[in-house]
Amino acid sequence: MTLLSDYELTALLLSLKVAGYAVLWLLPIGLGIGWLLARKEFFGKSALDSLVHLPLVLPPVVVGYLLLISMGKQGAIGQWLNAWFGISFSFSWRGAVLACVVIALPLMVRSIRLSLEGVDPKLEQAARTLGASPLKVFVTITLPLTLPGVITGVMLSFARSLGEFGATISFVSNIPGETQTIPLAMYNFLETPGAEMEAARLCVISIVIALLSLFISEWVSRRMKHKLGVSR
Repeated sequence: MTLLSDYELTALLLSLKVAGYAVLWLLPIGLGIGWLLARKEFFGKSALDSLVHLPLVLPPVVVGYLLLISMGKQGAIGQWLNAWFGISFSFSWRGAVLACVVIALPLMVRSIRLSLEGVDPKLEQAARTLGASPLKVFVTITLPLTLPGVITGVMLSFARSLGEFGATISFVSNIPGETQTIPLAMYNFLETPGAEMEAARLCVISIVIALLSLFISEWVSRRMKHKLGVSR
């Protein structure tokens, strides 16, 4: 007797796939926006900051609906992407990734921004004075010093993506093998009489993965801070 049925295993693997791709998209986006908010002053900065953090306070179902009317097959952006590039998010795991990116973006940006704000600008200025290009300064000075925050953002975003439900089911529905991640599979089991044990198994798996992600984040962050000589 196997621990998980094929149905449950498919949902688990799809969840890991969706969360992994979401983090791959979130990392460069989070670095870019986090750097802008931490290092630059520009018109509309407060508006950008509010927009980035909006998914934290909006119900996930509202986020999913907004994605549906903008990025769905009938949405203005969705129609354009499908017509010109053949890209479609509707009823696809790619749409689940997009929903996770939007929902987890505030966690990634906030972690990176706070870490960037903790870097002494004098170190960057000294490197530029010695002739280092802005890119070299970022890669050799800024990025290593912000790694604890980056790693924290990655792990928190990964854990949040694994637990995403409302935006996903509103945007791309609940399709087994395509968009049905662990939370959506649990929802199906809870709606099915006699399937409480299957729902409990997925619940335990979700808790274990989330705790493991948080533990790894804290452990790696502490290790990096110790190596960099950063005090608490």
